[in-house]
Amino acid sequence: MKRNRRVKILATLGPASDSRDMIARLVKAGADIFRINMSHASHEILDRTVGHIRSVEEEFRRPLGILVDLQGPKIRIGKFADDEIVLNNGDIFTMDQNSDPGDQKRVYLPHPELFQAVKPGHRLLLDDGRIELQAAEVSSDRIKCKVIYGGPLSNRKGVSVPDSLLAVSAMTEKDRADLDHALKRNVDWIALSFVQRPQDITQARKITGGRVGIMAKIEKPQAIQRLGEIIKLCDAFMIARGDLGVELPLEQVPGLQKRMIRLARRYGRPVVVATQMLESMVSSPTPTRAEVSDVSTAVFEGADAIMLSAESASGDFPVEAVATMDKVAIAVESDVNYPSIIRAQGAEPEATAADAISAATRQTAETLDLAAIVTYTSSGSTGLRAARERPSKPIIALSPEISTVRRLSLVWGIHCVQSEDAKDLEDMVDKACSIAHSQGFARPGERIAITAGVPLRTSGSTNMLRIAFIDHKGSGST
Repeated sequence: MKRNRRVKILATLGPASDSRDMIARLVKAGADIFRINMSHASHEILDRTVGHIRSVEEEFRRPLGILVDLQGPKIRIGKFADDEIVLNNGDIFTMDQNSDPGDQKRVYLPHPELFQAVKPGHRLLLDDGRIELQAAEVSSDRIKCKVIYGGPLSNRKGVSVPDSLLAVSAMTEKDRADLDHALKRNVDWIALSFVQRPQDITQARKITGGRVGIMAKIEKPQAIQRLGEIIKLCDAFMIARGDLGVELPLEQVPGLQKRMIRLARRYGRPVVVATQMLESMVSSPTPTRAEVSDVSTAVFEGADAIMLSAESASGDFPVEAVATMDKVAIAVESDVNYPSIIRAQGAEPEATAADAISAATRQTAETLDLAAIVTYTSSGSTGLRAARERPSKPIIALSPEISTVRRLSLVWGIHCVQSEDAKDLEDMVDKACSIAHSQGFARPGERIAITAGVPLRTSGSTNMLRIAFIDHKGSGST
């Protein structure tokens, strides 16, 4: 199943879309990788959904990635005696460790770590930022606040503290249990919520032991402050614009998105742009012009993947949302300005043989007008390097490891194929040419570029570039 675009589509599954039939329809519409949100899914739902995805994968003979999104710590207030109150600007409101039902003056906050982290002057945002408080007095068991922006406040609403660094792990006991279960089902990626510091990534790495790709969700101001360190340690990252928009001024988020996509290119890490991309399609079969522009911007900037959340998980038009995203992406990548914009955002290759070969392969493929670039990759690193160059020619990644091709389904421009390892250099050329031909990327008489590591089957040793002709039988010669 050959796609006509480079950017990948990540679709969240939920009540509206987690049946086998709907997953198949979403793949036909354009979905490349699926997200299972553990904030809403049980282990039983995870098992059933993974089974459906693998069944559809076998039917279409196309690797499909699975991302399990861990919930992370959830900070919430307690309950009110009357279920809801209304805070007015200038009111004094206290959060404390008294578990009694709250009233107009106070509410229970069952999170001791906040009383250690919040300082006078820090902001506390409630109900997704709809209410803003400012800490006035802080002790070991109470935070006395002034209401800056008030409004209705009901039971168990969330609390964000953008000015405070919390001494909590990015993984809760629930997350550990969810992660252990996801690893048993051989998922391809886990998304780590509430990342604040590089140590959150290293902690997850110790648990996973390389069995799954780690995607850091950038949703906290504290993560922005140490962004470079976090990106170097993770395998991919997600720009969680919704949470960033709550904890940071909204006008800063577009600039941060551009900055993070460029950092992704520099460090060779896949990046996902997420949250509210086609939000109106939760209840409408068509998007707004602003949403189309938003998706287009992410594609023009060179994001590896664009994500649907509620649109595909619980909305009324999940298939239409994926199809719309597919059409917008194809239109952007066909735009006359797209190649020059993508090229202008490129990063200089690292001073390694593998990076030099990848850069030379891109230039050679474009100069000679080759039909495709074929990379042999065991761990996936060669494919990542090829994608980092953002070539105008298709990239075909061949690997004997099903886990590698599934993981690469997230990455820009890569068509993933599981293939037996080549026996020798001649077999390598034949396999590359045959697959490029059979997958619809090259015709007899055309040429392809082939990159690999010699000796063969040596992970991370890309050091060879060859040009091969597709003969009339669909095999090759150099």
